[in-house]
Amino acid sequence: MMNIAPARDTTSHLSAQELGNIDLYWRAANYLTVGQIYLLDNPLLRKPLKIEHVKPRLLGHWGTSPGLSFTYAHLNRVIRTMDANMIYVCGPGHGGPAMVANTYLEGSYSARYPGILRNEDGMRKLFRQFSFPGGIPSHAAPDVPGSIHEGGELGYSLSHAFGAAFDNPDLIVACVVGDGEAETGPLATAWHSNKFLNPQRDGAVLPILHLNGYKIANPTILARIPKEELRSLFVGYGYEPIFVEGDIPVLMHQLMASAMDEAMQKIRAIQENARHDYDAYAARPTWPMIILRSPKGWTGPKEVDGLKTEGFWRSHQLPLSGLADNPKHLKLLEDWLHSYRPEELFDAKGAPVAAITATTPQGARRMGCNPHANGGLLRTMLKMPDLASHSVEVLEPGTVKAESTKVMGAFLRDVMTANVDTRNFRIVGPDETASNRLQNVFEVTDRTWMASILPEDTNLGHNGRVMEILSEHTCQGWLEGYLLTGRHGFFSCYEAFVHIVDSMFNQHAKWLDTSRDIPWRQPIASLNYLLTSHVWHQDHNGFSHQDPGFIDVALNKKADIVRVYLPPDANTLLCTTEHVLQTWDRINIIVAGKPPLWQWLTLEQAKIHCREGLGVWHWASTENGGEPDVVMACAGDVPTLETLAAVSILKEHMPELNVRVVNVVDLMSLQPKERHPHGLSDAAFDAVFTDSKPVIFAYHGYPWTIHRLTYRRTNHDNFHVRGYNEEGTTTTAFDMTVLNELDRYHLVLSVIDKVPAARASGAKLAEMMKAKLLEHHDYIRAHGEDMPEILNWKWHSNASGEVG
Repeated sequence: MMNIAPARDTTSHLSAQELGNIDLYWRAANYLTVGQIYLLDNPLLRKPLKIEHVKPRLLGHWGTSPGLSFTYAHLNRVIRTMDANMIYVCGPGHGGPAMVANTYLEGSYSARYPGILRNEDGMRKLFRQFSFPGGIPSHAAPDVPGSIHEGGELGYSLSHAFGAAFDNPDLIVACVVGDGEAETGPLATAWHSNKFLNPQRDGAVLPILHLNGYKIANPTILARIPKEELRSLFVGYGYEPIFVEGDIPVLMHQLMASAMDEAMQKIRAIQENARHDYDAYAARPTWPMIILRSPKGWTGPKEVDGLKTEGFWRSHQLPLSGLADNPKHLKLLEDWLHSYRPEELFDAKGAPVAAITATTPQGARRMGCNPHANGGLLRTMLKMPDLASHSVEVLEPGTVKAESTKVMGAFLRDVMTANVDTRNFRIVGPDETASNRLQNVFEVTDRTWMASILPEDTNLGHNGRVMEILSEHTCQGWLEGYLLTGRHGFFSCYEAFVHIVDSMFNQHAKWLDTSRDIPWRQPIASLNYLLTSHVWHQDHNGFSHQDPGFIDVALNKKADIVRVYLPPDANTLLCTTEHVLQTWDRINIIVAGKPPLWQWLTLEQAKIHCREGLGVWHWASTENGGEPDVVMACAGDVPTLETLAAVSILKEHMPELNVRVVNVVDLMSLQPKERHPHGLSDAAFDAVFTDSKPVIFAYHGYPWTIHRLTYRRTNHDNFHVRGYNEEGTTTTAFDMTVLNELDRYHLVLSVIDKVPAARASGAKLAEMMKAKLLEHHDYIRAHGEDMPEILNWKWHSNASGEVG
């Protein structure tokens, strides 16, 4: 037992009636939570509890739930008394039954699920469905009204909360951080989000660190360090901590009410000062936070079988189990449920009594009904600038070079400008916006920054719409919170290091997938990635920066959620960018390089190509409308370059060979139409790739990805894919392709090896290609750069391959 005395006089902060009503509400929420975990029937205990009233499979988490409901009850009071616009981010997502209980009590659950009313039958259904086949999950999933955070994987609650608060000046996001969650890397970094929160234009986040002392089977770090060390930690993070500690409900209610009012008054004062006084606005404020220390499994069984349970890790999940074999445990459960005195909480019909409903907000002020927690209700389409004004003029393929992502950056700059009034578009990334050649956005916006700014700093400002922090986790969390509350954004990242957010990507994909089956969840803007500084353009950083595998992570998700685009030049990148910014409920991955590269398509050609997803480049082919001897396929900017260079060699040295060039911009178009909305029918696929000819496929990533997408196709056995084979080092750009046998010389060798018409006449050319590979090997080691014929190569429709 804690029995910590209040640090200040709060014994009369609540009137006797307010105290009694809030405690009734909290008891009701706890009762409903225990009922969901354990009961199948007899929801109001109006009959003696029998084993047939208990679920045969017990699933759920009790330990964190009482603290979550305690916090919810006091946030409800703040909303009512201050007319606060507030949502609740539940970091301990496994406290799902508590979130369901609270939204049920306030009426928002029944509003979303009319079959589960606030009466005895509705309560029976509520209990039965929890963690039950055909029911709802045990976590705070999308099924729960008011949730924007699933919490199945810990660490993201605080970055989600700040993402929700950006550009939402009237919104307050209450974010409960569990003390187990607080040990994760993503959460530890997310505390720094307060350095990016502008009190003039943004909302506020009220972090509530819930210290109940234990994880599944171990104590938590922050619960075991001295109080002053804990205080110093959060003062160092830039917060003003307000402590609420103890286990006696009557005192804890008073303490929490006082702490909530103090925190809200500080938030309101910070915002009012910033919005009326420039000096206050220019100085980074110290935001309040609450540190709630209460027992794990508070109000549950204190001991079970002589072992400590309340206030210990044994209450983390199920304090009582094996009820069918242990009548004593069944009696303990009955006593536990009766300890909340359900006869005082629910009327004869099973509805919450008036004293409880009086504590909850009404209408859209209920946290389960706040539109910000169902962001699709607030989403508006982005205004798009004119695409043609950003296009690269391409009179003939391969006659002009451009930096694709720089062209994209100018387009994003104008997206920023077009939507400046609605302030609903941001770019996030880990310190790489300029590195990724998107620097044109700084013509119209800064990087947002509320810490100190020095005279020599560039592109830093309080009103910036680019957000950079060297934590991919925090970037992703910010953007997810921003999207989930109705806005739009873009995440640019080095390709190799986007893997840091693999698990966050997985969780968001699952959220989108689940949300689609929930009628009241409205579609949100898509999560858009730009992966650049990619594997073939990381010759200077070396092996550690060379990894195209995020695509493979994405392809594990359901086909209708994920899109992967590999634009070969700037105009296709422009078309792709415009498209993805207007989509919803998707995760769009664009992979594009940043160095100057040859441009292939006009804007109009690019529009058609992107709409089709893949297509034959007749201008590069030599089949002249007949049947090809070989299909040279490519996906990605560097593979496209190397494929066209290989074709130019074949044109020069084997002009009799009929070559068809196919470029793939939408990777998902390779899948069967039955598997993906963008996929080609078998007939259309065979018309492009043939049903019997060799296909030499140069691919941006791991070769087996193409095999995985095409293995059911008629001609799959003739697909010969070259891509990244985990060979890398600090070397020249072209040598990276050579190391992985993706270069033009190896592609020509593949044609000679795999195409019957080329084998007999290709021996001399094969020797020439091998000699070129040896020459390349020696040249770069002697000169430190690629051979002139590589550096100076350009496409000519009837050109020499320049290898003679």
